[in-house]
Amino acid sequence: MRITVFGATGNVGRRVVTEALARGHQVTAVVRNPAKPHGLPSTVTVEIGDASNPEDVARISAGQDLVITATRPAPGREHELAAATRGLLAGLAGTGVRLLAVGGAGSLVVPGTDGTILVDSPGFPDEIRPIALACGEQLDLYRADEKVDWTYLSPAAMLEPGERTGRFRIGRDELLVDAEGNSAISMEDLAVVLLDEAEQPAHRRARFTAGY
Repeated sequence: MRITVFGATGNVGRRVVTEALARGHQVTAVVRNPAKPHGLPSTVTVEIGDASNPEDVARISAGQDLVITATRPAPGREHELAAATRGLLAGLAGTGVRLLAVGGAGSLVVPGTDGTILVDSPGFPDEIRPIALACGEQLDLYRADEKVDWTYLSPAAMLEPGERTGRFRIGRDELLVDAEGNSAISMEDLAVVLLDEAEQPAHRRARFTAGY
């Protein structure tokens, strides 16, 4: 499979590239700054582009089977996530190229509530509220789109570097928690979830989630 990865030098993106290469896929990694060392494997094709630019998206995704976006703006620039989403959707419209997006957990429904989403739950950290709200807007943009074959993955609440276990649960719109009420998944296993969905699509034009 020919896969283009936006956000390939980020925490999740690097692990997606590693997982895709390990499975024998051809990977094109998109970077915005050609002067900045990217540290990507030599087997990766590197392209310069910006997800918010539809022309860049169309050019880089031409002939590809799938685009994965794992972009995450820096604090204070959360508005860039919506811009990137609009650029990706516009650039892929009508091309038939699938789009698999890594989103956020804030819009997932908290189990045992009357439909309260995580970002609105008591004690939600103020420091990550802006990116959680931006991810909610991102999901709304996908759900409103009718021209792209998209899939949106919301990770568990705690997403950190860890181990690749290959053991996790899949859900839809409700936050996955363990017996102690914790919601977590490693970035390595999230990459496994993404490539599983890439190879065997099960959530087309829908959001799903993954966690332990």
